[in-house]
Amino acid sequence: MPALSKLTLVACAAWAACTLVPPAAAQTAASGRLAPLVDEIYPRLEALYQDLHAHPELGFQETRTAAALAAQMRALGFEVTEGVGRTGVVALYRNGSGPTVLVRTELDALPMEEKTGLPYASRARAQWNGSETFVAHSCGHDVHMASWVGTAQALLALKDQWHGTLMFIGQPAEESVGGAKAMVDDGLFKRFPKPDFAFALHTDPMAYGYVGYRAGPMTSAADGLEITFKGRGGHGSAPHATIDPIAIGAHFVTDVQTVVSREKNPFEFGVVTIGAFQAGTVGNIIPAEARLSGTIRSYDPAVRRKLIDGVRRTALASAASAGAPEPELHVGEGGVGAVVNDAALVQRTVAALQAQLGADHVVQVPPITASEDFSVLGENGIPSMFFVVGVSDPKDVAASKQPGGKPLPFNHSPFFAPVPEPSIKVGVRAMTTAVLSAMGAKH
Repeated sequence: MPALSKLTLVACAAWAACTLVPPAAAQTAASGRLAPLVDEIYPRLEALYQDLHAHPELGFQETRTAAALAAQMRALGFEVTEGVGRTGVVALYRNGSGPTVLVRTELDALPMEEKTGLPYASRARAQWNGSETFVAHSCGHDVHMASWVGTAQALLALKDQWHGTLMFIGQPAEESVGGAKAMVDDGLFKRFPKPDFAFALHTDPMAYGYVGYRAGPMTSAADGLEITFKGRGGHGSAPHATIDPIAIGAHFVTDVQTVVSREKNPFEFGVVTIGAFQAGTVGNIIPAEARLSGTIRSYDPAVRRKLIDGVRRTALASAASAGAPEPELHVGEGGVGAVVNDAALVQRTVAALQAQLGADHVVQVPPITASEDFSVLGENGIPSMFFVVGVSDPKDVAASKQPGGKPLPFNHSPFFAPVPEPSIKVGVRAMTTAVLSAMGAKH
């Protein structure tokens, strides 16, 4: 997920109960075939995971990653198309007549340095925004990819239990929320079957062995804002001869929060954050421009429109009040909507997950304030479900909740280090179960 970790601290507190039941208890509820099958294939998944972790790539640069996944799927007998949406992968497997079920994984990593100290830690570097940066899978997409391949293997081993078409997609550039749209624009649902259902999972720092779900909004909409306030530059000792864009921008930063606190229903989620304010070169020169950028988050479409309109109106008013030229505004362009889980699909899938993993290990969770372009699939009229899989040692989770306890590294932390085996195994079991349920199969 871009910009933010997958859960807020509030959400994690609400999930504290996830550490109360030992994950080993879930084995007693496992079906007869799936759990042993996942145990059997896991060593190959671990090797793949470590390789992907050590060789991360940024969005729309995932050539090695895409080739590795394409090779895995071809070896399983999937019909594979590469280069969809620049670096995306589409893998199809037909097993008679029945629903088409899409399973998505992301391919991309983050422009940051990993500091986990793992023996397979990334030291990769790449060009990003005109300069060299470290690259790391600090959002868990490597876990997703290993689980994705493992789910494909498991479903083929269990193909006597389902009929239909598997549509596995490897999506580029999730972190910049552009990859899903790129694949759709490149004919994802015209060149290939349009799915009847779609699933995606994501790592979460809750205890491994647990799956989190909810019906309705699961992630927030994300809209960017880029504003350039224009003034008249001059000497810092003579501000009367200038129009100070820094002062205009400063007013905007504070005034825009009244859109959140005074115009939006306080019971509706909405956030406007200014993350960058760039202006000037030295202390005694008033610059001619000030550039601000930020993010707007929401769940409800009406709130989303209200926030975007409020940001625009406040920016124009801030400039007008100073007698400045109209600012250059780019607000809400290229954003993504909230991931909204289909209620009927969630209800059916949760019943299957509880039978597979144990009812205590499938928990309803609050919506996530970060964002995801998996929403693009749902916006194309496909009933979809996005769920989370725990990746942290339960002992560490419990310790983090004690007074003075060490905080857990969240997604996007340089210290984010999922425990691979239980995380990937539960990811495979959960996603395989979800697909089987959507296929109307026994599980």
